[in-house]
Amino acid sequence: MGFLSENSRAALGRLSGGDTAAEPPAPLERLHGIRSLIAELEADSATLQAVRDARDAGASWEQIADAAGLGETAAKWRWRGSDEEIVARHEAGRKRSSRPSSVPTELPGMSVADAAAQLGVSANAIYQQVARGRLRAETIELPDGRKYKRVFPERPASR
Repeated sequence: MGFLSENSRAALGRLSGGDTAAEPPAPLERLHGIRSLIAELEADSATLQAVRDARDAGASWEQIADAAGLGETAAKWRWRGSDEEIVARHEAGRKRSSRPSSVPTELPGMSVADAAAQLGVSANAIYQQVARGRLRAETIELPDGRKYKRVFPERPASR
């Protein structure tokens, strides 16, 4: 009995079958086969089990990361903790990545970076001026949870 799941073994079989065929598959079919195998291996519990076995045998996170071709932080993010913790962490990551990535242009005021450029100062200087009450700023929260600090350089903060 092997350590790979049936799905991983099947994807590997399809890919290696195309590799040894008299007529190689078309380029897009090869690409699809390679990506399918990678996706199956990433989802295969054999990966997590190998990490857990390595940790039980005394391997450091640095060694595991090196073997997986990842940074140490990324390896820990993927594989550290209980099954429930890993699932929760990955689900939170998927939710974050599904949010729109662009900053809405219809927000009031100016971004901190734009205000800094307009006033000829650094972003830190803008934050200091806001903290000292010399600039008015608000944090705008969108319905999807994203928050943006917006600066209103035309009027000083009211006290």
